[in-house]
Amino acid sequence: MKCIVIDDDPMALKVMERLLKSRIELDAEAMFDSPDKAREWLETNKADLVFLDIEMPGVEGLGFAGDIAHGRMVIFTTAHGEYALDAYGTGAIDYLMKPIDTQRFHQAVDRALEQKRLLDCARKKPQSVITVKSNRRFVRVPTDDILYIEGLKDYLIIHLLDRKIMTRITMNVMAHSLPNERFTRVNKSFIINLDKVESFNTVSVCINSREISIGGIYRADTLAALEPVQNGTLTLRPPSET
Repeated sequence: MKCIVIDDDPMALKVMERLLKSRIELDAEAMFDSPDKAREWLETNKADLVFLDIEMPGVEGLGFAGDIAHGRMVIFTTAHGEYALDAYGTGAIDYLMKPIDTQRFHQAVDRALEQKRLLDCARKKPQSVITVKSNRRFVRVPTDDILYIEGLKDYLIIHLLDRKIMTRITMNVMAHSLPNERFTRVNKSFIINLDKVESFNTVSVCINSREISIGGIYRADTLAALEPVQNGTLTLRPPSET
């Protein structure tokens, strides 16, 4: 798996170089002391995984992660624990505190390798049954039984009619694992099964009596997927405010 490291601290780069050499599955393509150099490199080169420092001069790491995350996994490295919640909200694989503990590094890499395996399988063929890890066991979940999937910090909760399954993978990996024609992401924290929608308008959907909001950047795709074809087109208007 190809990876790069972005950190303005020379000592931190040396530590990461040593850690990366301990994992034969990782191919360290480049080490960068500035995000601008990394961004330029990424325009013409491939990286599956990015180790990214959150605080660098003139750059906000969380925002930068969003810019480069398309098709890439991100593991944050930082000395500042207060960013953890926001970091997981970006869909990051993991969050490593400096000085980086060797065992935690290996745990983070294992997670990234597992997510890449799942993502590669999903890209080849979306399944009618997905397999997720929950409570130290692998659980097979028929996609027909899924109502919706909810993001909760660094976990996902798969809501079924009769139970919930908690698993530790990212929204992006889950989205690629599901049939595109039946599932869609409606906001940063929810993927829904279109077949389970009981009612909807331009701002929310209702599934199993739960109202789920439709985010602005997801609205057009969500409504296009939900809109019935009846004698032409159906024009939806926002609900009136009272």
